Amino acid sequence: MRTDDFDYNLPPEKIAQTPISPRHNSRLLVIDRADGAITHSKFWEVDQFLKPGDLLVVNETRVIPARIYAHKQPGGGKAELLLLKKHTDLEWTALGGGKGLNVGRRLTIDNGPDVEIKRVLDAPERLVQFDSPIEPYLERVGHVPLPPYIHKELDDPERYQTVYAKQPGSAAAPTAGLHFTPELFEKLEQFGVSFARLTLHVGLDTFAPVTETDPSEHKIHTEWCELDQATADQINAAKKAGGRIIAVGTTSVRTLETAAQHAEQGEVVSPYSGPTKLFILPGFQFKAVDAMITNFHLPKSTLIMLVSAFASREMILNTYQGAIDEGYRFFSFGDAMLIL
Repeated sequence: MRTDDFDYNLPPEKIAQTPISPRHNSRLLVIDRADGAITHSKFWEVDQFLKPGDLLVVNETRVIPARIYAHKQPGGGKAELLLLKKHTDLEWTALGGGKGLNVGRRLTIDNGPDVEIKRVLDAPERLVQFDSPIEPYLERVGHVPLPPYIHKELDDPERYQTVYAKQPGSAAAPTAGLHFTPELFEKLEQFGVSFARLTLHVGLDTFAPVTETDPSEHKIHTEWCELDQATADQINAAKKAGGRIIAVGTTSVRTLETAAQHAEQGEVVSPYSGPTKLFILPGFQFKAVDAMITNFHLPKSTLIMLVSAFASREMILNTYQGAIDEGYRFFSFGDAMLIL
């Protein structure tokens, strides 16, 4: 297995720059793993491929406005911080933008607390310490960080949040969930499909391509996740009743399969709260997930490797080429796949 095995050619114009409105009007490509059959549909019609008793598991993380513009002191030159991970009330790991962000450098933030560079980590990461907690200021001084392949500003930042986003902590949205609307939730619940909620805070490494020749040598990013007792009970009950566990997004897949690794005997999952380093590559044995809803992912990314583990590399790459030919929109604001 080589990283190049997960490469494909995507014309730049296929990368969606703006979200569809309403959200549930995005296209839906449905693939059956049993025979490779493909159906083209609309996300609003996803119920046609579900069954009463199925359980959709969504990630209710919320993207924080983590991009902060600052001024270097002394001098006042421009700098930028992109918050990645909170360590204490004052200390964060951040991506630093700007020259001279060395240990001891002070930065000022308009209408926010000052911050100091405490340690140089893997370039361009820095350990920074704020003079007071930054969270109360984020809504005022922060900006939602869109993925690097999106070049248009959003008129409404809420379009880069799921309608059920609740727990602040992500640097990027769990984009498979962007297709859901309250109207679609109601439609699915009336049909007999239930919803369960978990949390995984998405890091920016989700966009990073794998650079190692052998993907198994790639250092997977650690993300914090939580699946509580109520959700575990829902999942275990649905499975015992013959329902399918359908993960909404790769973040839900990663959390579910992490919780499955900690499952008590006779259960599909057990509650779990903490970091996950789970790296899902072809050959992985799925224990919890029966189907997944996901977007179309970047070439040579850990996410296309994950969906290739769930279906097969050949099936996924052939499907992606067909989606390109059919004019599907790719990546965060793009269309969706349902893999059965």
